[in-house]
Amino acid sequence: MTDSGGAPSEAGAAVGRRIGIGLMYGLWRPRVLGAWRVPPSGPVILAVNHSHGIDGPMLMGTAPRPVHFLIKKEAFVGPLDPFLRGIGQLKVDRETTDRKAITDALGVLAQGGVLGIFPEGTRGEGDFASLRAGLAYFAVRSGAPVVPVAVLGSTERHSRLTPAVPPLRSRVDVVFGDAFEAGDNSGRRTRKALDEATVRIQERLTAHLAQARRLTGR
Repeated sequence: MTDSGGAPSEAGAAVGRRIGIGLMYGLWRPRVLGAWRVPPSGPVILAVNHSHGIDGPMLMGTAPRPVHFLIKKEAFVGPLDPFLRGIGQLKVDRETTDRKAITDALGVLAQGGVLGIFPEGTRGEGDFASLRAGLAYFAVRSGAPVVPVAVLGSTERHSRLTPAVPPLRSRVDVVFGDAFEAGDNSGRRTRKALDEATVRIQERLTAHLAQARRLTGR
């Protein structure tokens, strides 16, 4: 679902949220902590650690608001292409400067929506050790607050039936942190300003992940 300007619609993401709720709570046992920290209205960026393929769907089903995720273009294959577009997700080419993805993402924020980003750029250790500049750009350009999110437990064990996913009905923790401003309030969008914002973001995300691990014991 898209609006008249071609940007992903809130209605599409709302459908995706309902699907995510049904799947994630039906297959696993999410424990959600701090969801009240997500601003109830207005633009916001959810910065999520990424260590497993279910992290995105898990957040879509546990976040208190519909989320438009930036998702690698490789996932938009076959019937998944119209499905992902239909539920308001954004396709991004990670190998180049994808101007359409940038425009769509900024459009989501301009409409007061929620943009979901894996700031590490790809699935890895999920420890925020290496961030790409995209998150800082969107945060500084839009002025939207950033909410750090830690998804924990998705990689601890594997299902015997399907090794690619956690065991059915196992617990996955989703911990939302305090919203913060990535910019320095100067309005600068220079490379230096973005580099400084990236450092600030990494410090906040790393601190939140450590706190989430202490809180959940994972």
